[in-house]
Formats: sequence, structure tokens, C-alpha cells
Amino acid sequence: MAVFSINSGEIIVGNLPKKQVKLVQAWIELHRDELIADWQLAISGTKIFKIKPLE
Repeated sequence: MAVFSINSGEIIVGNLPKKQVKLVQAWIELHRDELIADWQLAISGTKIFKIKPLE
């Protein structure tokens, strides 16, 4: 389990195997704008939108 920075894609807390880190970083890169929008909704107490997984 790990927590990633939306802005940099780097791990903040936790640990994952290198392959999974690369997959998460790719997903963050593809969906950064959606992640930031969802984060703003979450901190305001609003329901967030689902974001597509990597396929």
C-alpha cells in the first residue's frame, strides 16, 4: 500500500514493487486533471467522480 503525490507522482508514504509504482505513475499522468478535480471535491465534502483504471 502506498500514498502518491498527485503533482509529482512520487510515493509520499508506503511502498510498492517498482512495476506497480510505474503503473500508478502512468495512471496519475493520464488522469492528473481528474484527480485534482476529485481532490477539490473531496475536501469540500462533495461526492467525487469515478476515474477509469488502466486497461
